[in-house]
Amino acid sequence: MKPSKPNPLRDKSLLLGVRIVRLSQYLIEQKHEIVISKQILKSGTNPGAMIREAQHAESSADFIHKLAVAQKEINETAYWLELLMLSDYINQEQFDSLNKDTIEIMKLLVSSIRTKKQNHHKTTH
Repeated sequence: MKPSKPNPLRDKSLLLGVRIVRLSQYLIEQKHEIVISKQILKSGTNPGAMIREAQHAESSADFIHKLAVAQKEINETAYWLELLMLSDYINQEQFDSLNKDTIEIMKLLVSSIRTKKQNHHKTTH
């Protein structure tokens, strides 16, 4: 497989996905928490999948839609992280580290969506 050029949004979302998979395993194996672990596993890995799908979008509108779905999912992940911290399943340090990554990805998503909308608007007017 040919190495692809660096893509911070794709790369950071994949790394967060790996961290979320490990968090889910930890929650199940160490904390015996099943419900939230499945919720955060879904919402925390979906942004990376949507970002990958956006790379092969059929149109600018499709690209924006896929990134908007990723944005909603990363926001949901932030909610689950906060809930896990407030209910003492993860500590403040774990929360801060994971939440920092979610905020960074959210900022990249917002910027990417904004840029694509501006570029799309310029080409259609």
